[in-house]
Amino acid sequence: MNELREEILINVTPREVRAAVVENGVLQELMIERASRRGLIGNIYKGRVSRVLPGMQAAFVDIGLDRAGFLHVADIRPRRVEASEEDREPAIRDLLREGDEILVQVLKDPLGTKGARLTTYVTVPSRYVVMVPAGDNVGISARIEDEAERDRLRLLVEECNGTDPRRGYIVRTAAEGAERDALRADMLFLQKLWDVVRERANGQPTGSLVHEDLPLAIRVVRDLVSIGIERVRVDSEEFSQRLSEFTNQFMPEKALDIELYTGRRPILDLYGIEDEIERALQRKVSLKSGGHVVFDQTEAMTTVDVNTGAYVGHRNLEETIFRTNLEAAVAIARQLRLRNLGGIIIIDFIDMVEAHHRDQVLDALQSALAADSARTQITQVSPLGLVEMTRKRTRESLEHILCEPCPACDGTGYLKTAETVCYEIFREILRQHRQFSFTELVVLAHQDVIEMLLDEESSSLAELEEFTGKPIRLQAESMYAQDRFDVVLV
Repeated sequence: MNELREEILINVTPREVRAAVVENGVLQELMIERASRRGLIGNIYKGRVSRVLPGMQAAFVDIGLDRAGFLHVADIRPRRVEASEEDREPAIRDLLREGDEILVQVLKDPLGTKGARLTTYVTVPSRYVVMVPAGDNVGISARIEDEAERDRLRLLVEECNGTDPRRGYIVRTAAEGAERDALRADMLFLQKLWDVVRERANGQPTGSLVHEDLPLAIRVVRDLVSIGIERVRVDSEEFSQRLSEFTNQFMPEKALDIELYTGRRPILDLYGIEDEIERALQRKVSLKSGGHVVFDQTEAMTTVDVNTGAYVGHRNLEETIFRTNLEAAVAIARQLRLRNLGGIIIIDFIDMVEAHHRDQVLDALQSALAADSARTQITQVSPLGLVEMTRKRTRESLEHILCEPCPACDGTGYLKTAETVCYEIFREILRQHRQFSFTELVVLAHQDVIEMLLDEESSSLAELEEFTGKPIRLQAESMYAQDRFDVVLV
């Protein structure tokens, strides 16, 4: 049986939905939506301006979430101005006042301690077009490159919108080749939907959710089928039916196979996807050649380090390095998409002497990133072998969704050694001896620290007892992290 080039596997449980994009049996992308942390991108809220910050040209807007959303002046649709003021950049105070009620849409999910990024340029997407209620023109996706097709689509949308257009539209990539009736059906659907949204906005209090995007299982089909997905397998009968109804209504021209998965094995055990998810949470990614790539995600950026590891090659050092970097470039592109890493990314390829080798590695990276739906920008390889790039970040990374900082190291990835903690205990004992009177000292610490105090550092501990003239009792605490201790006076 011939394997499909690309398919989507959807796992549905009561509190979580996971969608995996698989290409030739290899996991390429994973999207997770949890009931407790459902993505907010595309949601429309009736908000209230809580703070205006003239120095930042921004405002915080209460939309009913734990943290207020952030609204920059560039994302605020200006009120009508006089002709003499058109060239002047508006100040935030000219556009908003504290207490104003506004309709806003989420551009970016809350990330870490940051609230959601908001805009007043509200848009409502469907299969082929995106409605811009406040707009009055037609835009075409830049990914549709054929000029004749762009002109055809623009004319069709303008015809469907009428001679007196009330709203603007953006034609999506999926509309390439679409017929007039399909475009018109999409536009009519969006017009009706927007009427409902406006009615809800007028009747609900501030801080209310006015409209939310489709659930992940349907949204992923709407957005990804245009890039070559031929089959969708879902392990929920309810969602299988909903997907079939959605595709029949909005994508009747697509020969998309919606299959209800009833196998005994969990659906994400197919192709070893669960194991791939576990590996995507690790720092180190092994390459088939024996080399490896190390990913470190920080608040400011993500760094990627390429190493030859056990790969020794068959010709010379330069060839070994080149082959390792080539393989790493493809692996890095896949891991960025799979881990959903965004923002600034620094890739430290192994230094290459030959300029044409650097060019080929960069070409391999760009080619591998071509299938990524997130926008990326890449610089040239620097003399040190570093590549600076950015990847658009719209939702939290896989690590941030599935993990939390280690309570012992607080996310640093490091713990003080038992030896270091022993010396800190010695200093604390001396500090207590100089400041207070006591009859006995009790040291509470991790088992490994206690063992070191009783073994390698026993002579130092005896000297301290002699110096203070007081007994020092040791007590192991199973709940203590290795770098935590207490010195108690008795």
